[in-house]
Amino acid sequence: MSLEQFSRLLSTSTHNFATLPAELLLTSEGNLQTFYAPFDHVNAGARVVLCGITPGLQQASRALDEARQQLQAGASIEQAKQAAKETASFAGAMRNNLIALLDHIGLQTLLDIDSCARLFSTHRHLVHYTSALRYPVLVDGQNYSGSPAMLSRPSLRHQVETHLAEEVRTLGPQCLYIPLGPKVTEVFQHLQARGLLKAEQILDGLPHPSGANAERISYFLGSKTREKLSSKTNPTVLDAAKTRLLAKLATLQSESRMG
Repeated sequence: MSLEQFSRLLSTSTHNFATLPAELLLTSEGNLQTFYAPFDHVNAGARVVLCGITPGLQQASRALDEARQQLQAGASIEQAKQAAKETASFAGAMRNNLIALLDHIGLQTLLDIDSCARLFSTHRHLVHYTSALRYPVLVDGQNYSGSPAMLSRPSLRHQVETHLAEEVRTLGPQCLYIPLGPKVTEVFQHLQARGLLKAEQILDGLPHPSGANAERISYFLGSKTREKLSSKTNPTVLDAAKTRLLAKLATLQSESRMG
């Protein structure tokens, strides 16, 4: 399925996309439903990839609405795809959390920009936004957050091994990947085992930037102390992940200076 196939619906619809139209349903597997939303655009020249789990309902609705507006204004299919993806990717509070996390680990220094906020404005050419599952998945009508595991269900595994694998091949061996959260890291380790990625390309260790993950994010950023954490947060795991991530970035920055 593609935006071309849905362009007539999007260009004429008055739907507010508070829910996803039945016409956009791609697959249904048990209580899992996958819908089309215009997240197809691939920035082939990107230096870094930010990869979430799957677009949520809010992001999908924004993408569909932006695509509709673009098509109504006379944009081409490709222009509508790009605008929709840039507008909706990691939209909402998640974007602010993500920028704070990326700046905290020093990614902006590696990319030679003053803040990773630039990746959503003036320096979009440096980044490819994507998700392990390109198209939005709902579980019983609610946002999918990684359970059941992405590699455990055929409809989800298909997205990983088709769409995400295709993006990795397009982006080439020099591109760096930042999986957001351990569930996405598992997917990249799977692709690494299949020979599509090298270990040094995967900069894993960040907590997922979702607002529901506020405590882990606060601890990672140093704004909440270990003593004040609830039992739901394991600081030892976060500390180890952060140490590995910072070591990888330090190596990359050293190689960049030498190169």
